[in-house]
Amino acid sequence: MQAGDALRLENIVKTYGSGANAVPALRGVDLTLARGTFTAIMGPSGSGKSTLLHSAAGLDRPTSGRVILGDTEVSSLSARRLTEFRRDHVGFVFQAYNLLPALNVEENITLPLRLARQRLDREWLDFLLESVGLSERRRRRPSELSGGQQQRVAIARALITRPYVVFGDEPTGALDSRSGKQVLDLLAHTTKALAQTVVMVTHDPVVASHADRVIFLADGAFAGHLDGATPAEITDRMSALGEW
Repeated sequence: MQAGDALRLENIVKTYGSGANAVPALRGVDLTLARGTFTAIMGPSGSGKSTLLHSAAGLDRPTSGRVILGDTEVSSLSARRLTEFRRDHVGFVFQAYNLLPALNVEENITLPLRLARQRLDREWLDFLLESVGLSERRRRRPSELSGGQQQRVAIARALITRPYVVFGDEPTGALDSRSGKQVLDLLAHTTKALAQTVVMVTHDPVVASHADRVIFLADGAFAGHLDGATPAEITDRMSALGEW
């Protein structure tokens, strides 16, 4: 790892099944992301986007290759140490909100801190609640929120520990355009203010255009990238990959 690198993937291969039934999902992917960057991952259906995200986040072990987050090779950690590492250093925003119904908004957001026995920074919590538009709903239970509001709770929860890397699988998929922009602006802000690294999978060129870099996958392999791209440029690249 070079100084300033947040995430490094070295020759990541992921195969499901074995023998004649083996299905390759990732075919030797190499990727290095610097700290304080915002990266979107795109590609046609079945290109390996979610598999790459899960492998990078330590949710799924690659068949071969190395995953390094900061100075830690997470692909070699035991299950217990990997769980602890993810809790303390990684944030997740996935399509399933995974909120606890018995807890209110504020309690759901601060749950990772309680599990890690870390001190709550009240000012940071208030900033996150304001940024995702939920300051007036902090005492509501998930059942009293819309799907989009629940997703915003999940996003604030992913950021509350100021994690080293935040991974998102379609993090704005359940949000309207205004709420989605709020969340994307917040993620862009944290990359700069906290030198945080954000990696998200999306199918939406408008969402991807908020990222510093868009990485394209096809058939489980790296298929190029665009920096500072417009939605039109991203759409053209996706069209060339056969998505539309």
